[in-house]
Amino acid sequence: MTGTPLRIRWLGSVPYAESLALQKALTINRGQQHLLLLEHPHVFTYGRTADLATNLLCDPQQVGADFIPVDRGGDITYHGPGQLVGYPIMDLPGRYRTVEHVCRVEQVIIDTLASLGLPNAGRLKKYPGVWMDPDGPTPRKIAAIGVRVAQGRSMHGFALNVTTDLAYMRSHIVPCGIPDLPVTSIAEELGASSSATEMRTVVDALVKVAAAVWSPEAGYEREDVQWRHRPEDLSAFSRGEGPGEPVRLKSSRSQGRLAAAGVTEGLEISERKPDWLRPVVSHGPEVLKLRRTLRDLDLVTVCEDAGCPNLSECWSEGTATFMVLGDRCTRACGFCLVDTRHPLAPAEDEPARVAEAVAQMGLEHAVLTMVARDDLADGGMAHVAACVTAIRERCPGTKVETLISDARGDAAALDVLLAVRPDVLNHNLETVARLQRAVRPSAGYARSLAVLARAAAVGLVTKSSVMLGLGETETEIEGCLADLAATGVRIVTLGQYLRPTSHHVPVARWVEPTEFTYWKQVGESMGISHVEASPLTRSSYHAGRAAAQVNAVSVQQPVRAGGRLTS
Repeated sequence: MTGTPLRIRWLGSVPYAESLALQKALTINRGQQHLLLLEHPHVFTYGRTADLATNLLCDPQQVGADFIPVDRGGDITYHGPGQLVGYPIMDLPGRYRTVEHVCRVEQVIIDTLASLGLPNAGRLKKYPGVWMDPDGPTPRKIAAIGVRVAQGRSMHGFALNVTTDLAYMRSHIVPCGIPDLPVTSIAEELGASSSATEMRTVVDALVKVAAAVWSPEAGYEREDVQWRHRPEDLSAFSRGEGPGEPVRLKSSRSQGRLAAAGVTEGLEISERKPDWLRPVVSHGPEVLKLRRTLRDLDLVTVCEDAGCPNLSECWSEGTATFMVLGDRCTRACGFCLVDTRHPLAPAEDEPARVAEAVAQMGLEHAVLTMVARDDLADGGMAHVAACVTAIRERCPGTKVETLISDARGDAAALDVLLAVRPDVLNHNLETVARLQRAVRPSAGYARSLAVLARAAAVGLVTKSSVMLGLGETETEIEGCLADLAATGVRIVTLGQYLRPTSHHVPVARWVEPTEFTYWKQVGESMGISHVEASPLTRSSYHAGRAAAQVNAVSVQQPVRAGGRLTS
């Protein structure tokens, strides 16, 4: 509807709360048009006017479903596996009313179903949504519509039943508060063996229709996370099973994930690096003094454990990035050198020791990073928060940046850290959507964006990092930067991926310095306040300089409530 392309994202299975945080960020940060496509784990949502006493027929917890209130009208709705959920988030022309937007959404679904062999889908005058045989004796609801329009920007969207377990709507709720009309799915209408019941087939069909309806002139840009994501791809801790076998990154499974992502070959680890990837190493007196300080206080730095190429430069300036919660990670990312053995219990005195190191080093900007701690109930967020508090008590003038894991998407755990308001909240996206499962199988593209969105929503300066040279395309890099900008990220670092060992993900190509300069310009033109980009840039490189260029006290103003809500 504007001159910007419609950015379409297939995000896979995303918990409802995470998608809601992402939606809110995309709604606030105007200027881009989005269509998020995904599935949800089992969840019941309900609007402000829901009659739960009448229409909720079960205990959601007993049927394995989340139960979440949402800022829309309407009654109780179900989302779950096998249901295609779509969130069109876009600026609507001034002449558009909510009802017209709803009609557009309905038409996208009607036309999609027709292209899949269901021409008898349409509207039912009495109720919104899309219905099969609306003029027949027994209309059947195949898609629910629930939108919010505020200040000309849309939110929420539709839910199309593809192979959905309809028992959740037939036995556990009165869907949308309509007791006398049944629900159906594509699988029920065409038969489970029909090719039209494949989620990817439905998504492909809907994308064509949606682009023609919502972006006929500007076109669209589409990125998909990988379509096949199995529980066994996750580390044992990420599956909730505790420690498992030692991680073998050069396994048939990891090779299969790479192949599925389209990465079939790469540079040999023995291949000579270009001159621009040869860091200057000089362990002068400043470096040795800093190393003694860290050893005396029994602290770990990511500079050493992750093999950072900028160690000499940063340490010679008297700066370092402290890695808290130990030096053993509960995940198995394909790019990382950090130890993956069973982690030790967090050291209770670590916050005090980190604060003492910051004081002895005289740091103006301290960076705290962490290993992923999926073995801890809160993912380690309380410990990181304690470190931030200890530094501020010991060194009130020091700015504190935290580079954190995703806490497995636990909003309550993340809130513990957000409450102490680090000066910069850094969480790395690492790579483009398509390569997520191959590169960081225990994380997720949507989850990482949701972490950043939640931090931005409370007014924190947010930061993220992306590695180049893993096999991504130019279109994917641009799309990734657009997603970070739209989520409200203020600082982005871009650097060349360097393969730590032959057991890690291979380097697909060497990215030349001029290309990094180009992406810096692209990112900043999208509204990212500062992009640090060069072959040897890492997450914490020039962290203090970048933060100084960003207005750390500015707060994103939320969109005022308003607009008609429809279910």
